[in-house]
Amino acid sequence: MGRVIAVANQKGGVGKTTTAINLAASFAAAEVNTLLVDCDPQSNATSGLGFAKDPDRVSSYYMLMGAASAEEALQTTELEQLWLIPSHKNLIGANLELVDAERREFRMRDALAPLRDRFQFIVLDCPPALDLLTLNALVAADAVLIPMQGEYFALEGISELLDTIDRIRGTLNPELAIEGVVLTMFDDRTNLAQQVMSELKKYFGEKLCKTTVPRNIRLAEAPSHGKAALVYDPRSKGAESYIRLAKEIIERQGADFGRQPSDVAATAVTQEHRGDEAVEGIPAADEMDKSA
Repeated sequence: MGRVIAVANQKGGVGKTTTAINLAASFAAAEVNTLLVDCDPQSNATSGLGFAKDPDRVSSYYMLMGAASAEEALQTTELEQLWLIPSHKNLIGANLELVDAERREFRMRDALAPLRDRFQFIVLDCPPALDLLTLNALVAADAVLIPMQGEYFALEGISELLDTIDRIRGTLNPELAIEGVVLTMFDDRTNLAQQVMSELKKYFGEKLCKTTVPRNIRLAEAPSHGKAALVYDPRSKGAESYIRLAKEIIERQGADFGRQPSDVAATAVTQEHRGDEAVEGIPAADEMDKSA
C-alpha cells in the first residue's frame, strides 16, 4: 500500500504547494511511482507542473463529486514516474455541494483507494483553510507534513492545525500521524528563525525535519515555467533541499522504495543534461511555548 501524505497548514504563504510539487518530484526522481493530487481550488500545483487551466479536463472536483474515477483524472507529467490529478477553481463548489452528501468526509479516501497499490507515495496539496476539502485530505492521509515559516505567527497557526488533527484522530482517521514539520523560506542568519527552530525542536523532537528549505530565487521562478525545481535548476539550493527532504522521508519509512535515496541528487543533475523530457507522541497543542 502506498503512503498518503497530506501537505497541510491552514496559514497561507508558508510554501505548501512548493513543498508538495517539489517533494513529489523528488520522490519521482528516486524512481518511486508518485502521485500528486491538487486539492486546492487555486490549482497552483496544477499550473506549477505546466498544466493550463481547463474546466473541461477531469479534475479533483469531478473525482470528489463521484462524476469520474481517480484513474480517469490521472495526468502524466514530464517526470517519468510522477502523475498528477489536477484541480480547477470549480473545486471551491465542493465545499457547498458536499455538505449534505453521504460519506462527505471520506470522498477523497474512497476515490484514492484503488490507486494505493500503484503508487508508493501519494502527495496531497491542501488549500490554506481548515475546510471540507482539507478535511477530506486529512481523512484520506496516513500522515501530515506541515510546512511552516520560522516566525511567531507560524507558531500560533500550528496549534489550530494540531487541534484539528487530534479531533480527526478521535473520530474519522485514528491512524493519522505527523509525518514531520519542515521549515520553509528559512534564513538561519536571523535570531528569530533560530529561536523558532529551537522551540519546535523541543516540542516536536524527531518530528521536526532535519532538512530546512531556504529562500531561493530559482525555487520561486520554477512554477512560472511550469516545472519542478529539480527540472528547472537541479543544482539550485531549493531543489537540493527538497531532494534531501525526500531522502529523509524515505529513510524514515525503513523500506526499499525504488533506488537508494543517495542516488536522487545524481538523477536530478543527470536530468538537467538530458533535457526537459527526462524528466507520535506529540504533546497537547496548548503546551507549546510561543514566546520565541
